[in-house]
This record gives sequence, structure tokens and C-alpha cells, in this order.
Amino acid sequence: MVEFSQLGDNEVFSAFTTYGTIALAKVMLMSVITSFFRITRKAFDNPEDVPNPHKEENIKKFLRKDDRVDRVLRAHRNDLENIVPFFCIGLLYSLSDPDLTTALWHFRIFVAARIYHTIAYLTPLPQPNRGLSWLIGYIVTFSMVYRLLKNKLYL
Repeated sequence: MVEFSQLGDNEVFSAFTTYGTIALAKVMLMSVITSFFRITRKAFDNPEDVPNPHKEENIKKFLRKDDRVDRVLRAHRNDLENIVPFFCIGLLYSLSDPDLTTALWHFRIFVAARIYHTIAYLTPLPQPNRGLSWLIGYIVTFSMVYRLLKNKLYL
């Protein structure tokens, strides 16, 4: 295990920091994309978000569901369900002193799979595009779990 004072010198931790930041920035970007779709499609969930909410006809007109907004929200939720576990497991994995090349492959494949998953979700591309990209990211995270438990098991 890496000592706290050695984190700056740990190349795997630096790599994780880079790819973890990209993954978290992607989650943050999904909020902006959601807002963009809500504004451009004029589909709001809350009455106070409606333009000129004092007019009853505006609330009825803009307070509605939209398929494209819902699709972005589902992609965002899927990111939260997958990137948060990757971030937690990846942090532990990066501190377990893994091989740099192996760790880089884990981090790069996961981030690429999540970016492709979002493209496949929002475009939308036909299945199995989205399903395979989700599966690849999930397998990468599970691979890190397996390597952590195999190499650092203290039961």
C-alpha cells in the first residue's frame, strides 16, 4: 500500500486522478446537457423554472415531459450508477500499487466506454452499442475489484 506522503510520486495515482477527473467532469457535463435540452425543448419539471411562471397558460404549456430530456436524464443516472463505483474502486485500486500499464488500460478503457455509452444513448445508436459499452465499463470496474481482492485480501 502507498503511504500518504508518496501520493505525489505514485504514477498510478496520478493516472487515476487524470481519468477519474475526466469521468467526473463527464457526469457534470450531463447536468449541463440536461439543462440545454430542457431549455431548447421547453420542457420543465418545476413551475418556478417555467418562463414567466405567473401566467397559468405558460405553466400548462411548459410543465411537461419530453422524450429527449428523459433520455438525457437516463444517461445521466446511468453515469451516476457506474462512474461513482469506478471512482471509489479505482481510488482503492490505484493505492494498492498495481502495475502502471495495467492500471492505465483499466482507466482508459473505462473512460472511453462511458463516453461512447453517452454518445450511443443520446444519438441514439442501435443496440448492442449502448449495452456493450456499459458491459465493457462494468467488466473493467469488476476487474479492478477482483485484482484488489486477489492481491490485497485481509479477511
